[in-house]
Amino acid sequence: MDRQLLDFTRRALAAGAARAEIAAALRAAGWQDADIGEALHAFAEVPFPVPVPRAQPYLSAREVFVYLVVFVALYTAAYNAGALAFHLIDHAFPRRIGSRIYVSATLLRDIRWNISAILVAYPVFVVLFRRINRAIARDPARRGSRPRQWLTYLTLFITALWLAGDVMALIYNALGGELAVATLLKLATVAVIAGGMFGYFLRDAREAAAP
Repeated sequence: MDRQLLDFTRRALAAGAARAEIAAALRAAGWQDADIGEALHAFAEVPFPVPVPRAQPYLSAREVFVYLVVFVALYTAAYNAGALAFHLIDHAFPRRIGSRIYVSATLLRDIRWNISAILVAYPVFVVLFRRINRAIARDPARRGSRPRQWLTYLTLFITALWLAGDVMALIYNALGGELAVATLLKLATVAVIAGGMFGYFLRDAREAAAP
């Protein structure tokens, strides 16, 4: 957070200015609403002669480790779920080369690997993510955890690229007149997985930024 903005907010609150007045003044000076909200949220709304700073989330090795495990498990489960769906689509709609149907010799092996990865990664993600959310329910300040914010925005970036690639692939195939059923199903798979992740973490990021 910008130190100048934080110091101004502290002095304005100490002078008795209302939060709405402080926000309006900062907005008129060109500050963004997200920065204003973060600065105001840094001070608790409690009756005291001087502004009382909220407890700030700290960075610990354990917290970084837990969030890395959670998000790596999420990425692993999402990737293998998509790959599994693709393999099943390929099995249901095999490609034709001339008059012959082409089926990959490694299809069943790949499917077994995808299922194995999902059965390991997904339960790890669910168990740890539920524990994290229970901890946040007990202490809402934990939602502002820096590892959580970094990995949340990284996930938004990855899924946004994934969705953009999905749209580009759809347009490319449409322009080439190759919108086969298998292609549409694969694009829909990407849209569901990436879109679901993007929507969830976008809402989470907005809730964390809300004052």
